[in-house]
Amino acid sequence: MKKGTVCVTGGRGYLASWMIKRLLDDGYSVNATVRTTDSGLRKDVSYLTNLPGASERLKIFDADLSKPDTFKAPIKGCIGVFLVAHPMDFVGKEPEEVVTERAMKGNLGILQACVDSKTVKKVVYTSSGSAVVLNGKNHTEVLDEESWSDVDYIRGRYKDFGAPYYISKTIIEKRILDFADNKGLDVVTVVPNYIHGPFIGPRCPGSVYVSMAMIFGKTENYKMLVKTDFVHVDDVARAHIHLLESPNAKGRYICSKMGITIEELYKLLSTRYPEYKIPNIDFLKDVEKVMKFPSVSSGKLLGTGFEFKYGIEEMFDDAIDCCKRNNIL
Repeated sequence: MKKGTVCVTGGRGYLASWMIKRLLDDGYSVNATVRTTDSGLRKDVSYLTNLPGASERLKIFDADLSKPDTFKAPIKGCIGVFLVAHPMDFVGKEPEEVVTERAMKGNLGILQACVDSKTVKKVVYTSSGSAVVLNGKNHTEVLDEESWSDVDYIRGRYKDFGAPYYISKTIIEKRILDFADNKGLDVVTVVPNYIHGPFIGPRCPGSVYVSMAMIFGKTENYKMLVKTDFVHVDDVARAHIHLLESPNAKGRYICSKMGITIEELYKLLSTRYPEYKIPNIDFLKDVEKVMKFPSVSSGKLLGTGFEFKYGIEEMFDDAIDCCKRNNIL
């Protein structure tokens, strides 16, 4: 059944590409935006155009957050828009203010294009758990949608890793919700934590690479898995579509299947995948600065009737199978 046309920004990204797959499977037509290279060339999108249903119902548009007007064409005629594109700078290549300003200008420009279109009924923005948990709260607490990360805390605690991304996601989500209230635009935000599982593109996405630190033997990433909430990429994509289709959905929705400690994760992976020589975690006892985040609750999302399909075992099974198919493992 054809369900109308929707726009997905940042179409080449991990989540966005999986959302395109899921939307096509569900009968939607999709206008996907991709950013061209500095030389004006479009990067390979064959893994999108080869998806089932893509030849009939997928159109690729060139658009860039730094040029909001470029999103007017892909949004024209759409009934819904998924704002997934965001600058991914974890190592401070650009100042925090530059990253935030570019993403802010782009997303607010897209929202105005949605208002002007007269056809867009709802916008779903992809936020991040980093907009909820980075506020100094104890790692034993469980946070919900009322919790916001503290920008000053992020600047002090994470200035050497991730601050531009964490701060921009926090500020922009607030501004997007304010814009929606002021303009009368129907907007909901999805707040996932570590997105894990299979991927469509040929390269291993960053969140999957970190999640698979034990499988890859990357002990330097262990500190990011000391206490982590995970969610399967297909569940995140399904949550976005579910909220688009839910007429009463309002505000923020945390999307996290489960939390797990690194001790539990080490036991699970070393037992489930004995073929990989997983480095042990003993050295973490001597590491002072480890990332222990509070847990989060998906109670609000579950209250809309949404159901998660995948557990932690499926996330790793699917990711490992995908890495094998792409000769990454």
